[in-house]
Amino acid sequence: MKKLLILSGKGGTGKTTTAASFIRFSNAQAFADCDVDAPNLHIVSNISNEPEVTDYYGMDKALIDPDKCLNCGKCAANCRFGAVKKADGHYEIDEFGCEGCGVCTEICPAKAISMSPDAAGKLWLYRGAQTFATARLKMGRGNSGKLVSEVKSVMSEAAPHARLSVIDGSPGIGCPVIASVTGVDMALIITEPSASGLSDLKRLLHTSDILRVKVAVCVNKYDVCPEKAEEIKSFCEEDNIAFAGFLPFDKKASQAINQGLSVADVDCPLKDALKQVYEKTMALLEA
Repeated sequence: MKKLLILSGKGGTGKTTTAASFIRFSNAQAFADCDVDAPNLHIVSNISNEPEVTDYYGMDKALIDPDKCLNCGKCAANCRFGAVKKADGHYEIDEFGCEGCGVCTEICPAKAISMSPDAAGKLWLYRGAQTFATARLKMGRGNSGKLVSEVKSVMSEAAPHARLSVIDGSPGIGCPVIASVTGVDMALIITEPSASGLSDLKRLLHTSDILRVKVAVCVNKYDVCPEKAEEIKSFCEEDNIAFAGFLPFDKKASQAINQGLSVADVDCPLKDALKQVYEKTMALLEA
């Protein structure tokens, strides 16, 4: 299975729009949304069958047994994260504040506190003619990188004979991006024609280089600032970075998404440009 990852330096750059169109163009048998903090590929994926839903467990969190608690307050006094609160005359753990360090379990004289498994998110797997995996991390939880790895693993196991998988990654360069990049065959970076877009691109290129992943670059909404778009293309050429093409600003893109469609489902200039970028990207992927 060839794994193509779509990345961007920030949200709203056009990463998911590009991923959804690539899925349509290729009729990919497997795809995944690894933006576990704010997944949205399902909105334009046209997946209608019922998913298999499983809990994802991250690090353990503290839990106070009220029947054993002496209300001595030692746990609250020693919790550096302020996760132990007193309510209605007894102490309890704030699940959003607890970092799972376990100090409270060690100092509790009544052994009333234990570390308990915490469901940090949910994972959805859709099977059928196409396999789609996605997940959502609960608010205030860590372990986003591990959940991303789980999404990719579940997708691969459910579609072992798929020729191509398209993965919608997370924006930025943090843990979920590093987990997304690891093990893929190629990453297509979507950027914007601006100073911040070029800065974000350089950070992503550095991250991809460290992880030794082949990359290509595409500039979305290039006609908003053609001069900066050409500067980004020149930067890529000077550094021997594959350049996949330009995408125009097209109001029909947002109209399509509002209707639950990908840009590949509507006739517009952006669809034609995306098809060209797709063909260039596939050639680079197979090279």
